[in-house]
Amino acid sequence: MRESRFDDKVVVVTGAAQGIGRAVALQMAAEQATLVLVDRSEIVREVAQEAMQAGAADVKVELADLEQYADCCRAINTAVETFGRVDVLVNNVGGTIWVKPYEHYEEAQIEAEVRRSLFPTLWCCHAVLRPMQARGSGSIVNVSSIATRGLNRVPYAAAKGGVNALTVCMAYENARHGIRVNAVAPGGTDVGERRIPRNTAEQSEQERIWYQQIIDQTIDSTFMKRYSQPEEQAHAILFLASDESSYITGTVLPVGGGDLG
Repeated sequence: MRESRFDDKVVVVTGAAQGIGRAVALQMAAEQATLVLVDRSEIVREVAQEAMQAGAADVKVELADLEQYADCCRAINTAVETFGRVDVLVNNVGGTIWVKPYEHYEEAQIEAEVRRSLFPTLWCCHAVLRPMQARGSGSIVNVSSIATRGLNRVPYAAAKGGVNALTVCMAYENARHGIRVNAVAPGGTDVGERRIPRNTAEQSEQERIWYQQIIDQTIDSTFMKRYSQPEEQAHAILFLASDESSYITGTVLPVGGGDLG
């Protein structure tokens, strides 16, 4: 593996403040990428400092709520205006907010899950396509999930199933423009204690039982019987983002320790 696959690339990473997004940003930085790190949390500024120390050619931070189309357009436009282009887009925003059997979800919760885990990818892909098409090149990597086949997360699974579908359809439409579109489907990933929790409400005893069910099911479904580390997910994302995967498009790559989702 070359150690500078991104030394001439402008890379936008969304959801870069923590977890898989942070791991992607730091691995990209170590390969001399020019980075635009997008998140709604100020914590992303700390990641930007880490990225510069890790070797990034340049780093710009863009604070944005990517559930909003206007913010997605602003983030992509800022990257183009600042650096002249976007070579790589990594769509990492998303994540389960509630964990429970589907019949226990409220209407607003269902909508919120889909808005969190589908719309940021839809919006950012839409915003970046014309700049990439104008250049005749680009690589988009969407972060999906093994949980499209799992317990207690039906709205989230539906959103990530949408990510899988848009990945394949966009790849089909845009191959003629020199743009590749792929996705990774992470399995359970140990990101430690989140500094920004997805759900700030205290869990009830029943909710803790439902959450433990997804942990048990995730580990049981893997061949390796463990959660992954964020860096293991980032390795796969960087491969699909790089020119090393130049003949791969429209692919959803499971990174789930043998669980295909």
